[in-house]
Amino acid sequence: MAAEEQKNSEQSYRAMLVEEVAAGKYDQTIVRRPLSDLPAHPVRIAVSHSSLNYKDALSAFGNRAITREYPHTPGIDAAGTVVQDTSGRFQPGARVLVTGYDLGMNTAGGFAERIAVPADWVAPLPEGLSLRESMILGTAGLTAALCVEKLLEAGAKPDDGEVLVTGATGGVGSIAVALLAKLGFRVAAVTGKLESAEFLTSLGAWKVLDRETLAPFANKAIAKPLWAWAVDTVGGETLFNVIKCLKYSGGVAACGMASGAQFQANVFPFILRGISLLGVDSVELPLSKKTEVWQKLAGPWYIGEQLEQIAEDISLEQAPEFLARLHRGHGIGRYVVDMTR
Repeated sequence: MAAEEQKNSEQSYRAMLVEEVAAGKYDQTIVRRPLSDLPAHPVRIAVSHSSLNYKDALSAFGNRAITREYPHTPGIDAAGTVVQDTSGRFQPGARVLVTGYDLGMNTAGGFAERIAVPADWVAPLPEGLSLRESMILGTAGLTAALCVEKLLEAGAKPDDGEVLVTGATGGVGSIAVALLAKLGFRVAAVTGKLESAEFLTSLGAWKVLDRETLAPFANKAIAKPLWAWAVDTVGGETLFNVIKCLKYSGGVAACGMASGAQFQANVFPFILRGISLLGVDSVELPLSKKTEVWQKLAGPWYIGEQLEQIAEDISLEQAPEFLARLHRGHGIGRYVVDMTR
């Protein structure tokens, strides 16, 4: 019997499967799938770690703008070792990571012990990062680093003044706080979870603000300049309220839409203060650029101590519960799926 179980284990893998069980109702269960169910892509990876993102929560609860067809396995991040690569780019045993592209959207994703993906999606794990650390970062960390890079390219310097980070307890926000603090910036962290203020200050936040701080600016065309630069992770009306309050020649790196995909704007902050709106994408970014940013995160931008404060390790079986938390807007930091738990 033990031999039979081992054979089955070698020919199958655990995965989280999302199925529509009734009109508009989706269930997330852990199943065992045959290896033959993997997509016909050249690189097969034994996943050791994945991580939870808001986009995964949307996919897990049936958002057809993210995932068109069900049953489906979400997970836009995955890290592990190469089992097979018919493209010839990677040797078996190579440690790699995959973030973005179509992984976990319409291609079976990282909430599984095995994935199969195109070689052009796969980055070598940079020296200096463990597989687990790469998934504490994941898409959230890559996006946060790209936001910081955008601000630096626009001329941001620590002595310009405070940098605002919205959605600061979320994955992107918390890592952005830690990265900016490491680079010497004074970070004003905005959150709707003031009970997490100590968490944010431990990451390096200079001050913690209630998100209602921005509410009085909603009916103003332009407001008093308060912050030099900003990283906005939530979008919607919050984004333009931030823009109204930036100092002359400042800018905001925008990367999220948890509060909405649209906002009403006027030209005053742009033509009276020279404000820049800096868009950030981490999904379809060329692999060469992703690899370059991963090297920064493993080297001069390494935030190992803060990563441990941000991370909570969970099992694959716990993923549905924690995805529900994210879907309700109750997530804090980063949830790392450890396939060995």
